[in-house]
Amino acid sequence: MKIVIIPDSFKGSASSMEVCYCIEKGVLKVFKDALIKKIPVADGGEGTVDSILYAAGGNIKKINVKNPEGKIIEAKYGIINKEKAVIEMAEASGLTLISDKGRNPIKYSTYGTGELIKDALNNNIKEILIGIGGSATNDCGIGMANALGYKFLDKNNNELEAIAENMIKVANIDYSNVDKRIFDIKLSVACDVKNPLYGENGATAVYGKQKGVTEESFDILDNGLKNIAKIVKEKFAKEIDHIEGAGAAGGLGGGLVAFCNAELKSGIDAVLDIIDFEEHIKDASLIITGEGAIDGQTKKGKVPVGVARRANQIPVIAIVGDIRDGAEAVYDMGIISIMPALKRAMPLEEAIVNSKTLIEDAAERACRFISINLK
Repeated sequence: MKIVIIPDSFKGSASSMEVCYCIEKGVLKVFKDALIKKIPVADGGEGTVDSILYAAGGNIKKINVKNPEGKIIEAKYGIINKEKAVIEMAEASGLTLISDKGRNPIKYSTYGTGELIKDALNNNIKEILIGIGGSATNDCGIGMANALGYKFLDKNNNELEAIAENMIKVANIDYSNVDKRIFDIKLSVACDVKNPLYGENGATAVYGKQKGVTEESFDILDNGLKNIAKIVKEKFAKEIDHIEGAGAAGGLGGGLVAFCNAELKSGIDAVLDIIDFEEHIKDASLIITGEGAIDGQTKKGKVPVGVARRANQIPVIAIVGDIRDGAEAVYDMGIISIMPALKRAMPLEEAIVNSKTLIEDAAERACRFISINLK
């Protein structure tokens, strides 16, 4: 009996890898001879590289890049089968790389993310998945594009430094020296954010405050994003203003579409694609997924539903920390049963401390129900 275990993390309690091991322990108490395939999942944020490499195999590549402030740091990305690369933009351009004090996003750039992409091209990569969670930047990806050869010019045709505050000054884009290899590969972006590029629901308005955007810098950044979108439309005949996800990572979502012909995908679909999920579940009798809480929002592309949609009629059950309003919607999307980890009412703090044992017990209970139909 082959069982595939593919959960999201239980945020604040257990990583997706820890959840895999806990579920495995519970399963093996019931199905002692089961063949277990563990696939820890991250949906584009922190941990994406490590989880994908665990599932698909591969190696870590480390290089020196510029962080958002332009300081040289070491960043990593993953290489699978010498042909696919997995990049977390946060490795080069993430908020955790910047001190909490004195954050100044108008001076920041995604240049280091572009350096990771460039290095992947130099390694003859044919497909790139880039997760864009956890950004410190708000530059519409002009820094990333600059690392790939784009030049951003002012009204006097002088080259501008590719940082966020200069977006508003851009009058033209010189793409004569762009690394053309970027257009010969498949580039997918793991992105579950739906925000447009600018405006009241855009990158600056929704995510700017946590990055250090102030009242003084807000208009500089938001109007800058609007200006880049205008020039991209004029220069490349691409409209990125209102694409769902264009505002992700301070506009990097839109920038990757504009400058790299990238495709924005739901995080879980992008991950399942690059690990060849359908190959992993061949001959499986059961798929076990899960997340910290399941509710009406789960149906909008979170891990359990993303997995169930592509299960090829293999039964899928979800082990979760909490079942909330609207969770029943997932029954119409391929999940046949939900097993809560909690065995009794308890304070949140107690549940977090005992999360691993609770997940293991829930997996055992779920499998005992399933075993009834196998006798």
